[in-house]
Amino acid sequence: MLMANDPQSVLDLEVQYAIHAAGITSRPGVPTQGEFHSWAAAVLTPVNHSVEMVIRVVNEQESRQLNSRYRGKDKPTNVLSFPFSAPAGVDSNHLGDLVICAPVVKREAGEQQKKEIDHWAHMVVHGVLHLRGLDHQTEQQAREMEELEKQILAGLGIKDPYQLKDVSI
Repeated sequence: MLMANDPQSVLDLEVQYAIHAAGITSRPGVPTQGEFHSWAAAVLTPVNHSVEMVIRVVNEQESRQLNSRYRGKDKPTNVLSFPFSAPAGVDSNHLGDLVICAPVVKREAGEQQKKEIDHWAHMVVHGVLHLRGLDHQTEQQAREMEELEKQILAGLGIKDPYQLKDVSI
């Protein structure tokens, strides 16, 4: 588990790298625990109590299985959010879990002409907002969620992820 150096930190984050072959401890393009922590903490800034969460980085097979089981979509996806609600009588600070598919994030960043690291940050911000109860089922919800994402990412020095690049010549 990684805690920020700041003793006032509210985030206790576990990062699970489930994409590595046996013996491989790093993968180019996949963020560090510290990067994941800073992005998730940026979404939790207004929270004044400790929060626990897990980010699991997976391959396409695991993402596809989870997306099929929980969303009925038989394909891998960029990020899945699993909010946690403790049963009655159980005291827990666990906010929930994010599952992020590394190959999908890499592919989308290329297709959208974005820096891969910025797209990773966006997926974490987007996922944590879902864990905090935000959604984008309606146009109004989508606008509100996108505005929050843009504000949080701007605070991290990342450009608007929804601004399309002008690829015309």
